[in-house]
Amino acid sequence: MVVYWYDNFFYCKGVEKKMVRSTACSLKFANPGKLKLLHMIVDEYRRVMIQYVDLLWEEEDIPFFSTVAMGHQIKEQTQTWLSFRMLSRIGKQAIGIVKGTRAKQKRRLYVINKLKEQKLYVKARKLQKIYDKNMVTKPDIGRVEPQLDALFISVDLDSDTSFDGWIRFSSIGNRISLNIPFKRTKHFNKLLSKGKLKSGVRLSKKNITFTFDIPVEKKEEGEVVGIDIGQTTAISCSNGYLSRKDNHGHDLVSITDRLSRKQKGSKAFKRTVQHRKNYINWTINQLNLGEVKEVKLERIKNMRKGRNIGRRLSHWTYTDIFSKLEMKCEELGVQVKKISPTYTSRRCSVCGWTRRSNRKGKEFRCKACGFTCDADLNASRNIAANLKPISYKKRQLQDIKNGFWWEEVGKERIVPFVRKTRN
Repeated sequence: MVVYWYDNFFYCKGVEKKMVRSTACSLKFANPGKLKLLHMIVDEYRRVMIQYVDLLWEEEDIPFFSTVAMGHQIKEQTQTWLSFRMLSRIGKQAIGIVKGTRAKQKRRLYVINKLKEQKLYVKARKLQKIYDKNMVTKPDIGRVEPQLDALFISVDLDSDTSFDGWIRFSSIGNRISLNIPFKRTKHFNKLLSKGKLKSGVRLSKKNITFTFDIPVEKKEEGEVVGIDIGQTTAISCSNGYLSRKDNHGHDLVSITDRLSRKQKGSKAFKRTVQHRKNYINWTINQLNLGEVKEVKLERIKNMRKGRNIGRRLSHWTYTDIFSKLEMKCEELGVQVKKISPTYTSRRCSVCGWTRRSNRKGKEFRCKACGFTCDADLNASRNIAANLKPISYKKRQLQDIKNGFWWEEVGKERIVPFVRKTRN
């Protein structure tokens, strides 16, 4: 069996593809005594987790000894009442946290050594500076959530009581056995109707988070759509769809303007952040991807790094838009492809003439053929087009100020070359 990684979910050749989704259910229906006991379990779990991480952090390489043996050491140090089965579970989670924290720096160090072996000392020095600047610090696990599998919990969804379900906790330690009621949300029922409930849960002091395996069918037929992410217009699609104001007259600009005037950390700030999230979700839910097989997005990262940006722009969260888009595509089996954003906002989607002065704010006007369009809509059409790739070396030599022709693969230029004069 061959396993592939595709668009944030695993699938096996010849086996049905699956994605993982989660939803939270409130613990407010449990009585005060059960809630107090549940809070005590969460606090003890976190206290022991801190001890595990402290112990592992001193090791340069994570040892491959049994987590049970490690549990005996922790048991003596912390005098915890948790069972050895629970200590083993905490140890596995702690190893994952520590390894994950160190993984990126280890990859950088490996590349640095390889560059030195190949005598590419300039690149090695540049990466060494990044390595030194981003020194790994011990992870903060003060709010870590216990992750419990079928060894500790069992879920009953066929209850005859007024509650939609019960979750039973056992093997925790100190002879604790708990039955906690919960009510299923609309989101829970939606995921349950589409997929299968997994045996593990995440536990906090207020919620229980359930996860589901949902089958996904990858689309093989349909159109290719390019989507441009903007600061004014949240999303612009090559098929003509542009994000609009919601039913209350708000768009991304008005929401980020309000957010920039709120004091960070205040209740009003948190409400506006939620409003921004709701608007992004609402906007993307308006997208019709029923006849789409592939979505092309810009590959954007570290957009604010090293820039002096205004307060309003600092509240523009393009990462939230990308993550919601990718999640929607994953649910519908639509492929996601990321391309370089270089020159996509300066190229004419009709004739291919690429020049810096083509775009001014939200208006795009081609200096070669006279085509006018919304700048973000024009950029989305360029993202969807099958353009010839421009290497980094070639980009340094391109005269974007005076302009150049950038054609699609397999298409001829529709406007004859005419020497352009400066405007």
